Amino acid sequence: MDSSHKPRTFSPNLFFFFLLVSSNLLTFFICNTFKNSSCALYQQTYNAIANVSSLNTSIPLVVEPAANRGDDVQESNKPAADLDFPSEFLAFTSPHKLPFGFSRNFDSDEIIPPVGHPCTRFPDLLRRYMSYRVNGSCPDDELLAQKLLLKGCEPLPRRRCRPAAQKEYVEPYPFPEGFWRVPSDSSVVWTAYTCKNYECLINRKTQKGFDDCKDCFDLNGREKNRWLSTKGAGLDFSIDEVLAVKNPGTIRTGLDIGGGVATFAVRMRERNITILTTSMNLNGPFNTFIASRGVIPLYISISQRLPFFDNTLDIVHSMHVLSNWIPTTLLHFLFFDIYRVLRPGGLFWLDHFFCVGEQFEQLYLPLIESIGFNKVKWVVGRKLDRGPELNEMYLSALLEKPLKNSW
Repeated sequence: MDSSHKPRTFSPNLFFFFLLVSSNLLTFFICNTFKNSSCALYQQTYNAIANVSSLNTSIPLVVEPAANRGDDVQESNKPAADLDFPSEFLAFTSPHKLPFGFSRNFDSDEIIPPVGHPCTRFPDLLRRYMSYRVNGSCPDDELLAQKLLLKGCEPLPRRRCRPAAQKEYVEPYPFPEGFWRVPSDSSVVWTAYTCKNYECLINRKTQKGFDDCKDCFDLNGREKNRWLSTKGAGLDFSIDEVLAVKNPGTIRTGLDIGGGVATFAVRMRERNITILTTSMNLNGPFNTFIASRGVIPLYISISQRLPFFDNTLDIVHSMHVLSNWIPTTLLHFLFFDIYRVLRPGGLFWLDHFFCVGEQFEQLYLPLIESIGFNKVKWVVGRKLDRGPELNEMYLSALLEKPLKNSW
């Protein structure tokens, strides 16, 4: 006789409930068994970001542990999950939603502010740099900022504070008088430098302990005559000699890489040519001094991608800076970046590039020739200031990006 009761079926809802519980228990077991697993890293990172108000936390900030990178940077020897980034660093670098939603220009509905990836390799320095009172005064920490920048933290993250400045600032000399006048000491915050006034900087050429652009601040010394005439066994090209290579008026804008106190830019400005000058503040207020002369400083290192669009500049110049102290691969990238920003027909003035004699033929000559420039002027000579036994060489070259088929 058949039973009147139908057999009970297993409820699908009950099955999915057991599946969900099982998966959660398995995840809990893995996270607690393997302390360095990604789930632990994401959880700690989310907790750090969640402490900052009004941030978009949809994208976690994950930094590769130093042990996996194989570098020897002491500051980054903590696992990324243990790093406690400053709240202001997270406030700046986290994605920010656009007020009006998706933008076709950004191809996104948010902005992610740029900051140099190596910044996260130096959490201790970064924490000091980003520790300040919002809407207040920034710490007087120029040395710290430059240290981070030279370690690759470039660009530095923005800050929401007012930079250190002199209490009583004196207006600069008017144009063009300011080209060749030493500005007031009150234009500089001197904390970061050995010298505490311009008189000391001008006289430091007779002092020991200074080796970077030692006599640059003496505008009545060698600076007064730079690039005015051809000399030095043909290694010293004059500005007028270089400009004569092109049609009058076609050299209008350019860049001087590592330009000291921007005397090159001043000479070009006297000829109605605008030159921007890159410079660091290596034991001297180079950027402030450049600006006081009425020309434009760029506070970037030689590692930074040049902040110009392709095929735009008429001339790029560099004296002494681009030489064999730069790692070869980095130098190769830099030469190609110079080629990139020069317009077709633009000039690259490589001024007193130095290296050891055997390096020139075996390494630097083929490296420079690989870029694709045409040689306009090419002069090789001995560098004798440290003695002939070192067999050091100078190269001064005027190179042109091809006007046609430069790609």
